[in-house]
Amino acid sequence: STKAGSRSLLAALVSKAKLINGRYERFLERTFPRFYVLYATFTKGVQALFLEVKEIRKIKSKMSRQRLSVQQLPYREMERLRQVRRGARDAFRQFRRDVIKAIPIGVIAIPPFANFLVIVLMYFFPRQLLIRYFWTPNQQVEFLDAYDAIRRGFYPGVVESLALAARSLPEPQLQKRLQELCAEVQRGSQPRAAELYAVRSLFSGSPLSLNKLQVSHVKALSRVLFLTPHLPAFFLRRRLRSHVLEIRHLDRAMLRLGLGQLSEEELRAACYLRGLNSTHLGMSECRAWLEQWLGLSCKLQASEASLLANSMVLLSLNYI
Repeated sequence: STKAGSRSLLAALVSKAKLINGRYERFLERTFPRFYVLYATFTKGVQALFLEVKEIRKIKSKMSRQRLSVQQLPYREMERLRQVRRGARDAFRQFRRDVIKAIPIGVIAIPPFANFLVIVLMYFFPRQLLIRYFWTPNQQVEFLDAYDAIRRGFYPGVVESLALAARSLPEPQLQKRLQELCAEVQRGSQPRAAELYAVRSLFSGSPLSLNKLQVSHVKALSRVLFLTPHLPAFFLRRRLRSHVLEIRHLDRAMLRLGLGQLSEEELRAACYLRGLNSTHLGMSECRAWLEQWLGLSCKLQASEASLLANSMVLLSLNYI
């Protein structure tokens, strides 16, 4: 029949295209090995992107079917869904931008030889034009270092703002202790989680709760979380609180799972999200830092979210 003939023709064309593409890949690997690495990275990136979209749809379906909230999910599913969680609209928009940004690249790469153009783009403009799925391992380290350098530029300002706000605290003993902690960090020391927990009550009210912090302080903390500071103060505070509490929920799920169950990649990603550049740290160092972090985070109440936000700087600024 005509329909069967069309299918046979389409199958033959697809088979021929795969054959040509296979020859092209072998030619590329032999002749341009460096470009072939980029090409292989691109291919794996496309697969990873579609797998992530599929996985997110599966998690959403599970939540709907079992009537689960995000906080009831296992750690890995909660982390996977973090970027598209309804409450984290900026992260959702980033994920959506990633997908939209990837569509033209994917369309360009459909013809057998057109993906050469994609490789050229990856080679010359990787951070500007490509999303994280298409970065090589070396580029991932390089770009994460670059982004961390940007946010670390705001870390001293966070500590200075915290020390300045401490002057207005009504409790002399705790005020002195917090000022000492800030001074120690400024001198290059790292506080222990127990020391931060001891002053937690200061972060529930004025002037250190998220609703009472100076706008400049809130903007600096937003930079630590890679959030734009160019919003009215009300929205800045609300969004910062939402993101910090989201991390707090992730921390509890991570504690239930156990740090020993996390892969090296998961350990590094968890540290990086919480303010520590883990690209050059070993697994033992990442695990030790996360143990400190969880020891603080999982004891704090939602009303003490300001301490958790500031601890992203206090615990990571002078680590190792």
